[in-house]
Amino acid sequence: MKFLITGVSHKTAPVEVRERLAFREETLPAALADLRAHEGVSEAMILSTCNRVEIVVTTTDACDPRAVVDAFLAERKGICPEEMEPHLFRHEGQDAIHHIFRVAASLDSMVVGEPQILGQLKTAYAAAKNCGALCGWLEGLLSRAFGVAKRVRSETGVGQMAVSVSYAAVELARKIFGSLSGKTIMIVGAGKMSELAARHLRRSGASHVFVTNRTHERAVDMAALFQGTPVEYTRFVSMLPEVDIVITSSGAPHFVLHKEEMQRVISARRNKPMFLIDIAVPRNIEPAVNEIDNIFLYDIDDLQEVVNANLRERMKEAEHAEILVTEEVDRMMARLKVAEVTPTIVSLQEQLEQIRAGEMEKVRRKYGPFTPQQEEALEMLTRGIINKVAHGPISELRNHAGRPEGAHVVAAIRKAFHLQD
Repeated sequence: MKFLITGVSHKTAPVEVRERLAFREETLPAALADLRAHEGVSEAMILSTCNRVEIVVTTTDACDPRAVVDAFLAERKGICPEEMEPHLFRHEGQDAIHHIFRVAASLDSMVVGEPQILGQLKTAYAAAKNCGALCGWLEGLLSRAFGVAKRVRSETGVGQMAVSVSYAAVELARKIFGSLSGKTIMIVGAGKMSELAARHLRRSGASHVFVTNRTHERAVDMAALFQGTPVEYTRFVSMLPEVDIVITSSGAPHFVLHKEEMQRVISARRNKPMFLIDIAVPRNIEPAVNEIDNIFLYDIDDLQEVVNANLRERMKEAEHAEILVTEEVDRMMARLKVAEVTPTIVSLQEQLEQIRAGEMEKVRRKYGPFTPQQEEALEMLTRGIINKVAHGPISELRNHAGRPEGAHVVAAIRKAFHLQD
């Protein structure tokens, strides 16, 4: 059996190249059927995301998997292999196993440790399984890859620290409030980043979202996303005493919140803490607001510093994760090497058992019948002899599995015991 992964990723190809190779989810069954229709292909899977497209195949030994994949891409995408070669990566055998374990563990992602890739890989697995393209060794390998990803998540912190501005906002809010349960959010402006931050805060337990915008219709539309409440732009400052977290992303060219009014707000709140996230450029909140006790103001640069610090920590954790992945690859290779000699071991045991059973039958015909006690004694004696005879060659087969000279050892033992190929 041969195992090959061919693909492009954000590391090897620009987006216009990845777009040409991409497969929409609804086209996967037909694409997999076409791929498996090529002679020699045993199993196949296609992983297609915005950052990578990978074609995974196992083939018979007589098949050239590279030629198969190149022909498939030419047929499905009209792509000349020579044209794509500068952007393609190809991994075979152990390197392919190592690659797929790293992908599952999010060590090959644009943002190391992001959780989306594992879900995308499971979706690709399900699509291939549902159309019968996974039915053997590759299916087992992918299941193992999911286990490796789980181990990396549980034994390292590679996915624990916020590495986006919106997640960093949630992390800082938790530090300030301890729990976000029951906290109220006010979104000022309807920018995409403020929407993302609000989504993360809502998932983390924030109870209600107010939205205000100079264009009230936009506030209404955005509030609907959170089952929140739109607020007239002229009234939002008067409502701030009820609000725990403020996110500003207004396009206003001047400050929309000043120190003096925020002093009145915090007094009305009786000094209950407030968290202000200013992700607008230019800034929406006067920096002097941060001088007020119990008001915690962070702008886009502050959040980016948190992100950068967390990225550095993730990369440290990723070093540990890489060690775990290498361990898992070594374990998989050890299992595969033993599996290579298993048919010879089984054949040897069957051959010796046939010899033992034949000799026992001769003894029965000549000296039998035997009492049950005699039968038991002869069975124990002959099986013990056979096991001792088999022990040496079986140990040699296992010890040399996967080594360069292993094939010679297998051939010698098969010849010595007259084992059929």
